[in-house]
Amino acid sequence: MVKHWRVDREEKYEIVEKWFLKDLEMIDGKEADTDNPYFDMHFHKVYNMEAYSCASKYTFARTLNKLNAMYLKKDFKIVNFDDTYLNDDSIWSSSNRDFLVVMKVCFYASNLLCLSLCRLS
Repeated sequence: MVKHWRVDREEKYEIVEKWFLKDLEMIDGKEADTDNPYFDMHFHKVYNMEAYSCASKYTFARTLNKLNAMYLKKDFKIVNFDDTYLNDDSIWSSSNRDFLVVMKVCFYASNLLCLSLCRLS
């Protein structure tokens, strides 16, 4: 865990605490269906964490999952996360997470076009 602060225009970072991935038992995203940056990391003790954003929370969980798959291959639980966004092979997963947004915009645009072409009697 890193502490971050600014001094004038310079940003400072200090390592406050370190954990080992092998000791991590579970990551709890708390609420999979809401957009919140809070999650719990379960080691021998539970640590309440807050990410910068919900997207960064998911990026962090994906990274830990990949590191575990590459190096430890242990039973690693990730709960209360939307599986659609955790898997890189998912259609919704992109580097910028823009695919879903573009699809929604196209859907609304096509609806507006259809409505504008309809005749009102």
